[in-house]
Amino acid sequence: MAETVELATTPRNLPFNLAGQAGLRIGEGSAGGGPQVFPSQPTSSTDRYMQLDLEPFYLDLSFMAPLSEARATRLVEFLSATLAGTIVDVGCGWGELLIRVLEATPDAKGVGIDLDLGSIEHAMSLARERGVEERASFIMGDAKDQLPSVSQGAICIGASQIWGPPVEANLPLDYRSALTAVRNMLDRGSPVIYGEGIWTASPTPEAIAPLAGRYDEYVDLPELLDIAGGCGFSVMQVHQATLDEWDEFESGFSARYARWLKANGPDHTDASEVRARAEKQSNAYFRGYRGVLGMAYLAMLAT
Repeated sequence: MAETVELATTPRNLPFNLAGQAGLRIGEGSAGGGPQVFPSQPTSSTDRYMQLDLEPFYLDLSFMAPLSEARATRLVEFLSATLAGTIVDVGCGWGELLIRVLEATPDAKGVGIDLDLGSIEHAMSLARERGVEERASFIMGDAKDQLPSVSQGAICIGASQIWGPPVEANLPLDYRSALTAVRNMLDRGSPVIYGEGIWTASPTPEAIAPLAGRYDEYVDLPELLDIAGGCGFSVMQVHQATLDEWDEFESGFSARYARWLKANGPDHTDASEVRARAEKQSNAYFRGYRGVLGMAYLAMLAT
């Protein structure tokens, strides 16, 4: 089924950030067994939106990030090896990675949180289909003020902006605040997957133009490792998305535009706008930040 979405024009035209602005309120599965949604008010935006009936991202993507099946398996194995208790996924999207962790860790419980109701509803459906509904809770809301006081594991991928300044401010990404917030809710020894954008090459004018327009928006991998260590984590594995993972992700992210154009035809009132947005995203990536903006995944323990 298609979902009605709001397509925004933002200075930071980065797909994986769209899934990360999430909020959290902890809750257990329902008394009858099954995932629960705990809605709260999503954050408002000052952008002007165009309503489009677009297919959901999960038709073309397994994860809302440049993440291959092989790498996802390694991250799940890392988490499940020592997880004992509840793991929180901040900005969970449709919950695919969290559900895989629960499948691999029968005694664990999971909490997934995201601002997008359609993604949360799909996560609930997946949890039921895959038999983890009694151990899964899904929340729509604002994580910044509602993180649990204690958790035994965490996933935070592309969600650091939750704890930083508004995206529209075009300021550097605040890794430190995000990592500090995650560390503050964790028991010592808890496993964590932290995934975030980094520069993998010196940023160029073409790369920064569709993002925040500044060379210091992201850090490189060595600096990210220093920040993580300073925030109370010991890094056990370092992963970096390949160009193949990025190309697959960006292709899947934009596939919904092609789906829309096929379904609605060239004479639809919004067709020119949809084509313009597809072209904008394609140019931003292939003529802009491809090979310059990377994605790091840190497998860590809270220490």
